[in-house]
Order: sequence, then structure tokens, then C-alpha cells
Amino acid sequence: MRRGVFKPARFAFKIARKTMRSNRPIPTPDRPNFYGRRGSRAPKASRKVLMDELLPKLTIDYPDQAGIDPRSYFAPDRREVWLEIGFGGGEHLAGQAEANPDIGIIGCEPYMDGVSSMVRHISERNLENVRIVPDDSRPLLYKLQDACFARVFLLFPDPWPKKRHAERRFVGPKNLALLARLIKDGGEFRVASDDMQYISWTLQHLHNHPDFEWLAESPDDWRNPPEDWVKTRYEQKALRQGKKCNYLRFRRKARS
Repeated sequence: MRRGVFKPARFAFKIARKTMRSNRPIPTPDRPNFYGRRGSRAPKASRKVLMDELLPKLTIDYPDQAGIDPRSYFAPDRREVWLEIGFGGGEHLAGQAEANPDIGIIGCEPYMDGVSSMVRHISERNLENVRIVPDDSRPLLYKLQDACFARVFLLFPDPWPKKRHAERRFVGPKNLALLARLIKDGGEFRVASDDMQYISWTLQHLHNHPDFEWLAESPDDWRNPPEDWVKTRYEQKALRQGKKCNYLRFRRKARS
């Protein structure tokens, strides 16, 4: 069978046409591909009211410019800003916000079920130090100023276990370079997972990273959560099933 001549222009047109049909934006450095569904079941009536009334007041809107100071999203008395990437049901984020009222915390979550749950936590606990990005975190992160976060959490992310999906894992060279820019000197990056493949993957990328140092001194340091830990619903389910969770802590090295 005779194969036709490969024509790059025609190939590019086909890809663009598929993108337009699917309403998926063409990925760019500050708008990378997002994988997965953003919502599933319809929210209950009471939660829908919260979403309609409270979420707009909590959502971060950011202009198309660089160098944004995330402290501008909070009251002036917040002494520093933390970030949670993919907060799931919001249990950890809400617990940290309640325990640290002087900290402003930004939570990013593209799945609307999780966003709805987080809004409920904020309403029930009357939290005033949380802001939400109901979307992929990276478009905002690219626009923030350097050294703006004192702590970043990545808890039980999708491990994307298949080898062909490895590039979808959040931990990777590009995102680590982004976090190295955003975390202040001495700041902390925490990663937790019940997937040993993801833990190994994370250590491979971070153990010898020039901008981070692993804080573990003994096996107990990654087998047990930090003292200020707040369990997530997913974590509790994993522990009930007999799975082992691991907790990694990395410090941002001082800039030269």
C-alpha cells in the first residue's frame, strides 16, 4: 500500500480542527493541558445556593500580567501565604486555615465537586483566610511574583500509574522549576501519597534537585505525618483499606 507524503501544514490543520470541535484550548506554557472531568453529579440545592452566593466572593480573578503578589488577595494582617494544589474535598485546607487564621491560603481545584465541598467548609467554619481557584493551578502560578509562598501542599495527587501517562504527573521538571521560583527561601513543599510509585517518582525528581533539600532524617519522617497534619477524606479511606501513606517534606534552599 502506497503511503502519501506527510504534509505538516495539513496535519497541523487537522489537530487545530479537532481542538476547535472539542472546545479545548490549545496548550501554552501558562495554560497547559488539563486531563480529567471537571464535574460529575449535580450539587444539592443547599450547596448550590452556597456555590452561587459565596464562591464568587472567594474566587481569585487575576489579570493577564506577571508579578502578581498573592498577598493582595487577603487582608493586610495575613503574615504569609500558603498554597494547596488540588485540595480535593478541602478537609486539609479547611483544617489548616482554621488552625492558622493569620495565614492566607490559596486552594486550587479543577473538580467542581471538591470546590463545592470546600465552599461548605468555609461557610460552616466561617473561614476568612481562604481564596479559591476553581481551575488548574498553573495558569495563576505563572503570573505570580517570585518567592511569594511560604508553604506549598501537594496531597494525594492523581498518580497517573501508566507509563505512557507519566508526563501528566504534577511532579516534573517544569512544575518543579515553577515552584522553586515561587517558594521563598526556607519555605516548604509537602507531598503526600499512598502510591509508592508516585513517592519514588517524586524522590527521583527532588532528592538531588538543586533548589530543594529533603528534610527526612529517619524512616519515621516519611512514614508519619507532620505534627500539624490534617487528614484528608481520601487519606482516611486509604488507611482503612490498609494502604501505607507517605509524607515527604522538602525545604527551598537559599538563593545564591
